[in-house]
Amino acid sequence: MRHLLLALCLAILAQPALAQDTDLRPMETKETSRGWEAVGRLDIDRSGFCTAALISETTILTAAHCLFDDQGARIPPDRFTFLAGLRDGRAAAIRAVIRATPHPDYVHHGTRARNDAVSVDLAVLELDRPIRLPSLAPYTVGGAPTRDVPLTVVSYARDRANVASLQKTCHVLDAISHVVMMTCAADFGASGAPVFATADGIAHIVAVLSAKGEADGAAVSLAATVAGTLDTVLTAHRDGQAPLVSPGPRFTSSGARNDTGAKFVRP
Repeated sequence: MRHLLLALCLAILAQPALAQDTDLRPMETKETSRGWEAVGRLDIDRSGFCTAALISETTILTAAHCLFDDQGARIPPDRFTFLAGLRDGRAAAIRAVIRATPHPDYVHHGTRARNDAVSVDLAVLELDRPIRLPSLAPYTVGGAPTRDVPLTVVSYARDRANVASLQKTCHVLDAISHVVMMTCAADFGASGAPVFATADGIAHIVAVLSAKGEADGAAVSLAATVAGTLDTVLTAHRDGQAPLVSPGPRFTSSGARNDTGAKFVRP
């Protein structure tokens, strides 16, 4: 992967530069949001939010770093609220969260990601009650995205917190070790947003938005792919496993990965 300067965020993502694809369209009507209602805003203790998506009647998927506060402490599950299909202050369904599980190998650091943070930046949260509405069918997951497959992202973010925005087309620029670098736009609040690829007319979640950064002077975003990784999170959630520290790829003292030259920096 080309040289990167990346900013990992806690429930937020930094502003995109103009080099990113930025054809974001707010889904302000029932018609424009059709098929995307199972994406929702994940409120965090009424002080911030991420984006999340329904993957079963009782489970939502988001980024692992959304589960931690600015000091690196785990946020209790009862401080999260999922507002599915939120549009102009009204949600199709509102659920509390009773349990949250990050990827067992995810390690949260205050200023620098000293582990392969993006590649395991996935978490699942269990809702207090199932969501069983025809318009809120859970999404299935798909294989890792490739450069020739256009991507779609649905997210909430700063200045568009009350209505989801659709970026119909963005693309993979590069990929390494369960991380894809993309032209997809990222902004405050878009952490955890589902990245979709469409096959046979059906949208499948293929990655989760994790970070933004810069590559060769252009703004980019990074996402953790779900293929082969989400199963680990679901197993940990089912078994009630506590997070484990995994050696992962080694970093230099400056935070640069030996094998990619990437620097991960939290704001």
